[in-house]
Amino acid sequence: MMFATARRVLEQLRHDHRSVALILVVPALLLAAVYYLFENETLPPGFPRTFDRVGLMMLAIFPFVVMFLVTSITMLRERTTGTLERLLTTPIHKADLLFGYAIAFSLMAALQSLVATAVAYWIFNLDIKGGPGYVVMIAVINAVLGVALGLLCSAFARTEFQAVQFMPVVVVPQILLCGLFVAREHMNGFLESISNVLPLTYSVDALQQIAGNTDATQAMWQDAVTMAGIVVAVLVLASFTLRRRTS
Repeated sequence: MMFATARRVLEQLRHDHRSVALILVVPALLLAAVYYLFENETLPPGFPRTFDRVGLMMLAIFPFVVMFLVTSITMLRERTTGTLERLLTTPIHKADLLFGYAIAFSLMAALQSLVATAVAYWIFNLDIKGGPGYVVMIAVINAVLGVALGLLCSAFARTEFQAVQFMPVVVVPQILLCGLFVAREHMNGFLESISNVLPLTYSVDALQQIAGNTDATQAMWQDAVTMAGIVVAVLVLASFTLRRRTS
C-alpha cells in the first residue's frame, strides 16, 4: 500500500506540469540568478569566488524551500478534496500512507537536487574541495526535510494561502539563523541557542565541511545523520496529524 500511494502521487505530479517545473527548473534558475549576481565581482588572484560559498549553500536552501511549498500545498489539496479522508477509511495503515507520500516527494527531491548540483558544477563551475556526491547527498536530505515539514505543516492549514503563511514561521527563521549570513559563533547568544536546534543549521555545517575538505569528515557525517534523524522524527510527528473522522 505504501508503494501504491507513492505511485499514485507520482502519477498526479506527472500531469501537473507547473509543479514539476517548480521542482526541477526553478531551483536551477534561482541558482543562475545567484551566479550572475556575483559574476562581475573583482577578486585578488587566488581568492575564492563568492558564488563558490553562497551558491553551495543555495544547493541546500533552494530544494528545502521548494519542496516545503510543493509538499504542503499538494498535501493540503489531498485533505480539502476528501482524497485523504477516503484513503483513511480503507484498511491502509497511516504509516503506509504517510511514507508513501514521503517516498514520492523524496524521489522528486532527489531529481531536483541532481539537476541543481549538475547546473552548479557543469555550467557555473562550482569550485570546492569536496566531491559533488557529498553535496548531492546533503542536498537530497535537506530537500526531504522540506518534504517532511511540508507534510506536517499541511495539517494546520485550511487553504493554500494559509499553507504559504507557514513560510515565515518555519522556513525563513532557519535561513536567517543557519550561519549563511552571519557565523553562528558571532550571533547574539539567544539566537545562537536557537540556531543550534534548527535542522538547516546542520545542513550548512555539513556543506561547509565538504567545501573545506577533500575527504568526508566525521563532523560532516554527524551532521548528515542528525538531519536524517530529524527527518524521521518529523515524519513520525506528522503521522499523528492523519486522523480518521468518525461521523
